[in-house]
Amino acid sequence: MAESLIKLEGVSKVFLTDEVETHALAGINMQIGRGEYVSIAGPSGCGKSTLLSILGLLDTPSKGEYMLNNRAVADLPPSERARVRNREIGFIFQSFNLIGDLSVFENVELPLTYRGMGSAERKQRVTTALERVGMAHRAKHLPSQLSGGQQQRVAVARAVAGEPLILLADEPTGNLDSKSGESVMELLRELHQTGATICIVTHDPRYARHAERHIHLFDGRVVDAPVEMATS
Repeated sequence: MAESLIKLEGVSKVFLTDEVETHALAGINMQIGRGEYVSIAGPSGCGKSTLLSILGLLDTPSKGEYMLNNRAVADLPPSERARVRNREIGFIFQSFNLIGDLSVFENVELPLTYRGMGSAERKQRVTTALERVGMAHRAKHLPSQLSGGQQQRVAVARAVAGEPLILLADEPTGNLDSKSGESVMELLRELHQTGATICIVTHDPRYARHAERHIHLFDGRVVDAPVEMATS
């Protein structure tokens, strides 16, 4: 494996609601190397999205250690965690999460403004990112003027404009028809070929096959063999 970018050792996650314990993850051990394209697959409710939230620093494990780029995430103060999320992790969500009253250009630019980046550099990065996903000609459009597949391409551009260490994609084809879904997956494959590290969560084996390595979850645990996948 390439140099380890992500390393989890004994990671568990327990949710407490009304004195009921729900074990979402149990003793996860895994690594993702720089430049890898990894899928996290398994049936609904197996812990895929919980695992991705931990990888993206949107949640914290109940037990275990998470090393990101050779740093123990648990040791990072809140301000540094926020900086890492903004600068080192690119998120692609099923629901696109575009802001309706901002143009395509402004949606891609917004995370860069939080860095205090100069306008000239922001413009260059946004333009380059939109060109990479084939959406430069739609820069002035609003999200409502785009198809679902086009909106997801803009979401991918927003994620890659910040030049993150890793792209985390949570069911990025979930709201797309099969043709648009394949188009977005092909785009992720092309980004991987240019050196991007990608981790995608999916319950769909058609899209999981695009990855070069597969991690299968079942009941919150990593299993050796693929389990039958099911939609929610």
